[in-house]
Amino acid sequence: MRTTDALGEYGERVAARHLMGAGMAILDQRWRCRGGEIDLVALDGECLVVCEVKTRRSCAAGDPIEAVDRVKLARLHRLAAQWLAQSDQRYPEVRIDVVGVRVPRRGAPVVEHLRAVI
Repeated sequence: MRTTDALGEYGERVAARHLMGAGMAILDQRWRCRGGEIDLVALDGECLVVCEVKTRRSCAAGDPIEAVDRVKLARLHRLAAQWLAQSDQRYPEVRIDVVGVRVPRRGAPVVEHLRAVI
């Protein structure tokens, strides 16, 4: 496993704990299809949350949240539709969230959670 893969998986675990701490239930992790991957799928009340997680050791390459551009958001919308199509559940609301995780050399990870990113 590459170091970046391990860092990404760590960030996803941190993000999942953050979402659960905010009262959400994790429904799926690292869901894949031909079109790509959804890092986390969660339930926030009756709202389905498709969550992209970006993890960085530093901000030298920019804030982790900044890595999610319009192209990535469009892909997440398509992936959310595919996830919903294979699900037997219906949700009154669906939103896209982004969680940025910075892992400093010392101390706890820093989590930034943006809700309803368009």
